[in-house]
Amino acid sequence: MADSQAPKNADAFSLHSTGHDSAIQVNDHQEPHATPLPPPPPVFHDDAAAPAHAHDDHDAEEDEGPDEYVSDSGFDSESLIGDETDTLASSIMHYRTENGRQYHAYRDGAYWGPNDEIAKEILDFAHHMYLLTLDKKLHLAPISDPQRILDAGTGTGIWAIDMADQYPSATVIGTDLSPIQPEWVPPNCMFEIDDVTLEWTFPPDHFDFVHVRELFGCVPDWDFFFAQAYDHIAPGGWIEIVEHGVHPRCDDGTMGEDHFFHTWGRTVVEMSEKWGKGFTIWEEAKERLEKAGFVDVTEVTYKWPMNGWPEDRKLKDIGRWNQLRLHEGVESFMLRLLTQIGGWSVARAQLFLAQLRQELKNYKVHAYLPGTVVYGRKPLRST
Repeated sequence: MADSQAPKNADAFSLHSTGHDSAIQVNDHQEPHATPLPPPPPVFHDDAAAPAHAHDDHDAEEDEGPDEYVSDSGFDSESLIGDETDTLASSIMHYRTENGRQYHAYRDGAYWGPNDEIAKEILDFAHHMYLLTLDKKLHLAPISDPQRILDAGTGTGIWAIDMADQYPSATVIGTDLSPIQPEWVPPNCMFEIDDVTLEWTFPPDHFDFVHVRELFGCVPDWDFFFAQAYDHIAPGGWIEIVEHGVHPRCDDGTMGEDHFFHTWGRTVVEMSEKWGKGFTIWEEAKERLEKAGFVDVTEVTYKWPMNGWPEDRKLKDIGRWNQLRLHEGVESFMLRLLTQIGGWSVARAQLFLAQLRQELKNYKVHAYLPGTVVYGRKPLRST
């Protein structure tokens, strides 16, 4: 692998010196790019089901929105890879299409979600939700002057780009199975095609900070993953895991035992277990980090309401974004799992997804998704 301190005129496409093609660099260094905030979300709810507090003056302006989801698999075909690497590039960019959605080609089938335009938009929605949740902080780990940062499973690269802007002296690397990141990025930010569930090919004791967000359902062996992270984080460096659950919860009894949200949550967990890549890392991360040898491990919990039911202004905003994210992104989250892993017909799967969209409109059910931010430090000396 090219060292993270490579000069700015380094080749735009490079491989680690390893037996597998596990790290392909897909962008040149470019001028800094400020990440725009997405527009405010619309609200989808059933007026008859919404309590009075869900209709304040602020909400009234945004209550209108489509009730039916329209799949959008449009994709910008502009390649981020140079012409001199057409053969390898074509194997990565020749995406698979399933049921009208576009999926990654590199290590085909390793990830459950599509990589088309609407999927990328949903990922950026989530980034905005995390900024709201963490009070505009990109991380909670107490890092200081980091020089080498890894964003494992970077998605659209939006977090890596923001980190590169926040820490201009650091080199930020984002890895993903899909080359869907923007071409114009800060000069200290780069992206590579890589599968971080395999053996890492970065130098040992290398990174000051490793960031992991929403890799649920992607990692077959979390203990192996955290062991790899431990080996490649410098002594005194930090790792942070940001994840949420997929089985909604409720604290006030408004979600009965037979509510569809329970059926939904059980189905997602069962599908992931059948696939061998669980969605429960949000409640396992602390114990697994400690098992890997990290110290000063801290867990911070948060809640994402399923819609805008909370009276608290911050939680209401997060809930409205979550409602939009789930309403528009549920096909991205579940279609491949239901059809390819569960063996469901597309018609059955779409009916199941439509039922979730309908339930998201009910403000009388005070459900939320639980989540955690867990961070830990590699000891200065091995014990």
